[in-house]
Amino acid sequence: MPFKIVRNDITKVKADAIVNTANPNPICASGTDLAIYEAVGKEQVRAERQKIGKIVRGDVAVIGAYQLQAKYIIHTVDPIWEDGKKHEFEILERCYRKSLQKAVELKCESIAFPLISNGVYGFPEDKALQIAVSVFSEFLTENEMQIILVVFDKKSFQLSGQIIGEIDSYIDANYVRVSHKKEYPIERRGRARSRHIPEEELYEQMLRSEDTEESYTLDEESDADVRLTEPCMLSSDMSLEDQLANMGASFHEKLFELIVAAGIDNKDVWKNANLDRKHFSKIQCDEHYHPKKKTVMALCIALHLDLEQSKDLMARVDWEFSSSSKFDLIVQKAIIDKQYDIMQLNVTLFKYTNEILGV
Repeated sequence: MPFKIVRNDITKVKADAIVNTANPNPICASGTDLAIYEAVGKEQVRAERQKIGKIVRGDVAVIGAYQLQAKYIIHTVDPIWEDGKKHEFEILERCYRKSLQKAVELKCESIAFPLISNGVYGFPEDKALQIAVSVFSEFLTENEMQIILVVFDKKSFQLSGQIIGEIDSYIDANYVRVSHKKEYPIERRGRARSRHIPEEELYEQMLRSEDTEESYTLDEESDADVRLTEPCMLSSDMSLEDQLANMGASFHEKLFELIVAAGIDNKDVWKNANLDRKHFSKIQCDEHYHPKKKTVMALCIALHLDLEQSKDLMARVDWEFSSSSKFDLIVQKAIIDKQYDIMQLNVTLFKYTNEILGV
């Protein structure tokens, strides 16, 4: 089962197991711990915790979930951040790993986590998030379980400054590109053949200066522009029946041709695309199945396709990247940069759009 990110109160999430960031002693703390005590009933949780006693940092313990939409509550005690040299990273990893292992022992099919240790304990938010995603990714390569990362507020969900800077720059540049094409239609750009400037250089200039008055010609038009000038592919020398009989490969045919060429198992494809096994089975068994745009994007990531291959696969089911969609631009940038880790990509997508690929 795939990885999912939601913005919600963890006590309202439906999952076989819910992870609680507990106090090491059997007392009610704050944050997620307080929310769970209040949702279940303080006396009930306190009584269960008294039976367990003290929990060592990085360790776990289990109680029933009572009236929550879960079977179990897995308590884990997270590290207090000091300077990163007091085994904070190792303890946080153990919190995630032991919680997942306990869920396996309990035969859970789904587990919901908060972002452990990024609240009052002061763990740097981007580092805490990176550890969570790394552990989840490793676990899902060997196990089938739906992992739900529950984010309570936007402030607690932070990416590193470098990632944010790169994504923001790419989005800004492409929004400039869209604005330029609206302001200078193809026919106007076509008249200015006297000055040829590479597209990326042009947009860098436009970002630096908003008062450019010249109309430049782009060396590379967008896909939409090219389609307006491409000749019709039909031939007067062939009958319509012959031409229809010689159509290119369908999406289904092309997808599995690419899978064979990549030399990977179907299992690795749906895992790397963050797809449910049943969903992938439907794609595999129904040659007329028309997948959603995000599903095709996820498959492009799973198969490590380059940008042209991705555009080609998407076009076979009438989809294309949009230059005015942040979601599409982020996926496109990942493909260009050959960043094919679906978990990391989904974290970035969720940060910017509240949406992810695959699920």
